Formats: sequence, structure tokens, C-alpha cells
Amino acid sequence: MAVQALDHAPEPPPPPRTSPHGMTERRLLLVLGTLVIGTFGAGEITRSLSSDGISASDVVLMLLFFALFGWIAFGFLNALAGFLLLVSGRSIPTPAAAPQALPTGRTAILMPIHNEEVEPVFARLRAMTRSIAAAGGAQLFEVFILSDSRPEREAAEHRAFRRLRGLSPLPVWYRRRTVNEGRKPGNIADWVRRHGGGYDYMLVLDADSLMSGAAVMRLAAAMDRHPQVALLQTIPMVIGGETLFARWQQFAARLYGPVFSAGLLWWSGAEASFWGHNAILRVAAFAESCGLPKLSGPEPFGGHVMSHDMYEAALLRRRGWACHMVAMQDGTYEEYPPTFVEHAARDRRWCQGNLQHLRLLDTAGLHWVSRLQLLMGASAYLTSPLWLLLLGVSAIVAAHSEGEIQIIAPSGWLLAVTLVLLFAPKFMALGWMLADPVRRGGFGGSWALVKSVALDIPLGVLVAPMMMMTQTLAVIDILRGRPSGWAAQNRVSDGIALADAARHYRWHLIVGGVMAAAAVAGLQAAIWMAPIFAGLLAAPLMVAWTSRAALGRATARRGIFLIPEERRPNPLIRDAQPGAEDRSEPTLPPDAARWPALGALLPRHQPS
Repeated sequence: MAVQALDHAPEPPPPPRTSPHGMTERRLLLVLGTLVIGTFGAGEITRSLSSDGISASDVVLMLLFFALFGWIAFGFLNALAGFLLLVSGRSIPTPAAAPQALPTGRTAILMPIHNEEVEPVFARLRAMTRSIAAAGGAQLFEVFILSDSRPEREAAEHRAFRRLRGLSPLPVWYRRRTVNEGRKPGNIADWVRRHGGGYDYMLVLDADSLMSGAAVMRLAAAMDRHPQVALLQTIPMVIGGETLFARWQQFAARLYGPVFSAGLLWWSGAEASFWGHNAILRVAAFAESCGLPKLSGPEPFGGHVMSHDMYEAALLRRRGWACHMVAMQDGTYEEYPPTFVEHAARDRRWCQGNLQHLRLLDTAGLHWVSRLQLLMGASAYLTSPLWLLLLGVSAIVAAHSEGEIQIIAPSGWLLAVTLVLLFAPKFMALGWMLADPVRRGGFGGSWALVKSVALDIPLGVLVAPMMMMTQTLAVIDILRGRPSGWAAQNRVSDGIALADAARHYRWHLIVGGVMAAAAVAGLQAAIWMAPIFAGLLAAPLMVAWTSRAALGRATARRGIFLIPEERRPNPLIRDAQPGAEDRSEPTLPPDAARWPALGALLPRHQPS
């Protein structure tokens, strides 16, 4: 697994045969549509500013507005493409084997862990091994638990490993690295160098990942069938939320996710991204392409590549390998942080890693779509400080032109278009779900869906300024040279005290107070800025309120934020709960009867 030379491009590879037809036209349509809508928005702002001439601050305002308006236009067009694809009933061809196809290659299931709570992680692995064995894959899959935990965690992890090994119908291996070089990508690379030659594929998980035997068998069979493909990234469903925050986020992901995911499928083709988990990769291709260099200089912009997954997909495509996203109806799951505070801590690491990608955009030989995806990942965090800067420049421009601090009121057309771009994807997703009785039944029926969306929209409006400020502070931290570190993620929480929330979000209160005071200078400013400073001032209350599991359970009883897994308990998810190991028989996937047992087609491989 040689370290890649980023300043020297490999031989230009031929385009992957698995890429659907018409990708160039689709991508041009998406990019040109974004530019047209962004130009329209900037033109409307220009007309409102040009009555007294154009100053330097006006130009800055127009550029900021163009960038932000173009960003939300891109999201809208992606969702629109996905919605049209869903309602048409057509599917995007992707490398997916028939459900009854039998894999022949050997697959290693990799579970990297770092100071995780032991019991839930091993319970999920136990459920996965039982499900894979029930699907007939016991001879083709092996599990590797790759620990980067602190030494004091090793005893508990090793006890759980020995218990899992006694219960698992699949071979299970465990090792803890004494030197945690390179975080998770270093952990995976260490396994590839030591054991990768004995396996055709590796299924990479996160500590909160869960996948069914049906899903992993289908992924492995698809890799057998398409030797040009190096990566198949599934779209995990979010489950397991208990707090109000987690239940709200998993509902939003489940309701709105299909529309946005279908849009990604529509234009990503063989240049799809890697999300770092719930995905299968061809080991030889990964070893050939993805040796990550250590960047010059200190963190946060130097050192090890943090958001390795997106860049690894770009490096795979750079050498001619196809990377595809695949949509599955079920069988691939993950969990969500339980509170805003835990979400912000995870988001801070992603922010550092995605901004680090700006250094990697000039890597020789990258496909232009890979560069676009890396740029989009960084832009997702840069939009927050740009939004805050837009508000500040707007206030300065308005103060100079009117003699008082007030935000510039957009034209009626611009306001209408902005509302459509922001909220139409939500209503497209709602309409698609309501159109089918089975789909809407999974969410508790039409009334439950409408109630949930009616609560989701105002909550989202209130939370948006808070997220803007949180990400802005993260970007400022990174620009000041403060790395995020590698703290363990807290996946369980039940309540944050209001005083603690106020301490975490003190800058939100300060900035919200300044905005509110400035808005008092003009009634028009107060009207336009009220949702922004109200969201900032309400941040501690929102954080404390949504962190409570009791409120999560209360909303579930009232039919709010339901998801299909809560309505129809999934046997795999039930088996993955801690303490479920006493069940006498493994859970069969719904289509397991179509898969005969593979028996001893291949010998078991013993890692050295």
C-alpha cells in the first residue's frame, strides 16, 4: 500500500464501463442551472443596491449573495432531480447483483473502534454475524475488530471479543494497536498491509453501523459481477434515536433522504463518494490507490488526512476504478448523535477534515467531479461564516444608505424564489411519501407525517442560525490553528442542564444579543432579523430541551417523528440490542430462502 504521489498523475485510465449514459449532460444541467439561479439572485440584489451607485461593500455583498444563493440552488436542483426520478418510477442503473446471486469472493468485515462503549458495539456485530450466517455466508465472511482504544479499555474489549467469538457463526478476530498512527485511516491501512492479501473485499463499518446478511451478501455478489468497481457505498438509514434531538434528526433523514439520495444517484455515476462506513471496497484497488500521505505542516491543515473517505474515493477514481452509490430499501443502518453538543463535536472534526481538502484540490489526475465533491464538502462549512458575513455587510450597506442599521429587504420575487429553494425539497419528499399507502404507513399515516413536518419546519428555521454560529466558530477555531483532536464520541445521553448548554453556547447568546440590539435601531431590521437573533438567543434552551429522552418518548407516543423501524420492529435491529444474545436461533432475512447454504465452498483463511 504505497503512499501516493499527489503531484504526479497516473496514466489516464479509460472511463469505467459501469457509468450510466448521459452523465455529462446531467452534470452540465446541474451546474448551469445553479449558475443561472445564482445569477438571478445576485441580479435582484444588484438592482436594489444600484439606485445610489455601487460601492465596494455593495460588490462584496453581491458576491456573498451569489455564493450562498448558488449553494441553496444546487441543493434544490439535486432534490428536484431526485424527486422526478422517484415519481417517474425509473431507476438509475448501478452495479447491483440480483438478490439471489451468490458471492464467491472472500470479504473481511472491518470494525474500527476507539474508546467505544463495549456492549452495544459487540451486540451489533453479534447480530450481523448471525444474519450473515442465516443467509448462507458463514464461509465467506470474517470479522476483524480493529481497536485504537486506550490501554485501560483493552481488558473489557477482549472479554467482549471472547464472548462474541464463542457465539458468532463467523470467524472473529481482535487486535489493539499500541501506536494509533493515522487515526481510522491508519487503522484500516495497517490491516490492509498485514492481512489484505487474503481477502477480495473489505466491508468497512463504524462503531454504530449495522448491516443485514442480505445486504452484505448482495454487495459482495455485486463486486464479483463488476470487476471494474472498487467501491459500493450504501445509504444507511438512521435508527436508534431516543432523545428528542436524535428522533427528530432520524425522522428528517428518513423522510427527506430518499429525494436527495436519488438526486445524488442521478448525477454521481461512477464518481460517487465514500462516507467511510457501510460500504464495501475491493482490497487490491484500495491498496493500489489509497496510500494517504502525511501533509506538510502542523494540524489542522497539515498532518494526517482527517476526512479520508471522500479523498480515498477520489484516489480510486483517479486510477480508473469505478465508485458507485447504491440505494437499498433496508439492511444498512447507523445511529445519530443524541444531542446538539455531541453533534457539534463530531461536526467539528468533519469541518477540519473537509477544509483540509482545499489543500488536496490540486492533486494531479483527479476527475473533475471528484474535485467538485471535495470543494462541495469544504463549502458546506464555509457557507456558515459567509452567511454571518453577509448579515454584517448587509447591515453596513443599509446603514450607509439609510442612516440606520437595518437589513436589506429583498424584492418580492427574490423572497419567493428563496422560499421555494429552501422549502420545496421538503414538500417534494412529503408528497412522495404521502402518495403511497405503504410508505406513509411506515411513518404512522398521513396525519402523523403532516404533524411531524409541521413541527420539523419551524424547528429547522429556529435551529438554522444556531448551526450557522456553531460552524462559524469551528471555522474560526481551525483558522486559529486549533486541531479538533480525537476524542471518543458519546453515543448515549439523557439530558443537558440549561446552565451547561448556556456555557457551550455562550457565543451564540452574545452574537444574538448584539443582533437584537442592532435591530432595535430600525423596525424593518427587527422584522427581518428576528428569526436569526431569536434562534441564537434560544440556542441553550433548544439544546437542553431536545437532549431529553423523555421528550423523545413523548413525541413517539403522540405519533410525531415516527420512522418505519419504530412502527414495524426489525428482527435484525432487535437482535442487535445488548442482552439479545440468548435468542436460540439467528434471525433470517426476508429473502434468505432464496440463498442456499454455501457450505464449505472455500476454506477458512487464518490471518497471520
